[in-house]
Amino acid sequence: MNFKTAGVIGAGAWGTALAQSAAAAGLQVTLQAREAEVADSIRKTRINEAFLPGIELDASIAVTSDLADLAGCDLILAVPPAQHMRATLEAFAPHAREGLPIVLCSKGIERGSLKLMADVLAETIPHAVTAVLSGPSFAAEVARGLPSAVTLACADLDMAEKLAGALSGPVFRPYYADDIIGAETGGALKNVLAIACGIVEGREMGRSAHAAVITRGFAEIVRVTEALGGDPATVTGLCGLGDLVLTCSSPQSRNMSLGLALGQGQTVEQALAGKRSVAEGYESAPAVRELSRKLGVETPIIEAVAAVLAGETTVDAAIENLLTRPLKPERE
Repeated sequence: MNFKTAGVIGAGAWGTALAQSAAAAGLQVTLQAREAEVADSIRKTRINEAFLPGIELDASIAVTSDLADLAGCDLILAVPPAQHMRATLEAFAPHAREGLPIVLCSKGIERGSLKLMADVLAETIPHAVTAVLSGPSFAAEVARGLPSAVTLACADLDMAEKLAGALSGPVFRPYYADDIIGAETGGALKNVLAIACGIVEGREMGRSAHAAVITRGFAEIVRVTEALGGDPATVTGLCGLGDLVLTCSSPQSRNMSLGLALGQGQTVEQALAGKRSVAEGYESAPAVRELSRKLGVETPIIEAVAAVLAGETTVDAAIENLLTRPLKPERE
């Protein structure tokens, strides 16, 4: 299969960055923005001032607000916020032909259904070929052409290799895999854990505590991945450990910056005020907690973050609860 054209659904920061990266890889790209005014602004200025200011887009990238304009593309990158993925795919479904590869690039678990994005795609566009793109990648860095590496997963490993080749550019390196569950789980859970790391930073609890949250948080990712039927080895790679380390280590992460504000004493409402971009960890935390309980998997850090975000406990009480849990073998 020879991929020449790519459609990007969602012109947030990450969708815009992926459009830029795909163009650098030699694909003819069409970027779709949900808001007509955002599409108009990008067309006129070649800059996405609303979501990715200061970065001029490749002149070859076409911009539209109409999903129908993506109907003829060889592959689709779906990048709406996770909680809007179902509605977005339902809207695109009439334009998706049989066997169209759709690469899911949003990280999260759907509230209510507790489903991964691949399950949402299977229900909305069952005749598509499902793939997942996940890994340590800040949108602004990818858009600026800084080096990054990610995981591209598809149940059909040959298709995964072909998609990785199509999206690979001078500085954007996708490694391919066949474990969609592992690729998705790492991305979905790390966003919630990044909020925890932000709280640690905001409370000035030190680097030792920060490292402990990352390590014990990774253990929670592994347990949930196994319970869902994914391969724990997958999350030791870019889509799990790699993404967790990046997202938990820089205020560039919307999720970590949210936790940082909470740790410094702001309320959830204050921390989110004026933010146009979505902190996926905030959106997905209730679903991640509920899914873990449904699976019978112990995820104390995720539980604590979800409780803080829901107003069920305070930051200080959540920290005390974690530090006073019974001692146990490290591998449990």
